[in-house]
Amino acid sequence: MDKAEPHSPERTCILSGRKASRDELVRLALGPNGEIAPDVRARAPGRGAWIGVDRPTLDTAQAKGKLRGALSRAFKTGALAIPEDLGERTEAALRQSALDRLGLEARAGYLILGAEKIEVAARRGQVELLLHAEDAREEGRRKLDQAWRVGLEEEGSGRQGLVLPATRAILSLALGRENVVHIAIIDRAAAARVGHALGRWRAFIGREVGLSAASAEAPDAAALDEKKDFE
Repeated sequence: MDKAEPHSPERTCILSGRKASRDELVRLALGPNGEIAPDVRARAPGRGAWIGVDRPTLDTAQAKGKLRGALSRAFKTGALAIPEDLGERTEAALRQSALDRLGLEARAGYLILGAEKIEVAARRGQVELLLHAEDAREEGRRKLDQAWRVGLEEEGSGRQGLVLPATRAILSLALGRENVVHIAIIDRAAAARVGHALGRWRAFIGREVGLSAASAEAPDAAALDEKKDFE
């Protein structure tokens, strides 16, 4: 689902047995011909099973037959068509859901793009969530992170924007703009919606390190793009 619900019902992961809110899990839908497909928005009709593991765990479970067994028990049938690339399809669906959410919030007017505009808004304390493209330059990230801390009166806290597992090219395409390197969200509810969608995506690919900490593994693309001053 795109938006977290205050009292979302609990479901059980068929692989780990962990109980969690359905907003924290991913639904696998059973099609009319036994095909299994990721239903990350939990809207597909028919029966579904829930998983709450990351992609490496899912891929391993599928390779060892554990996933098929768990799905057979959940759906009470062995006539299942599980795509070999289920992990890849699930990751792609979560990525698209997160990018779609960013697009929706952009159309609602809750996003600021462009390093200079973001810096001004951040220093004024108007930024609820700060995001950086995976290939954003380290210098640009540091400058905006510092402005954000100043605006929040949290200097020295170490708070950083979130480095997304997506390049500027992907973000630019998703938002219909050129050279989208940094994104600021200025509405609290919108920030929560985006944070939820991003959290599910990052958790599945094994990069969920918290929405207030930037990934230390994000590459420095200084050598890739010198067109902007610190974008």
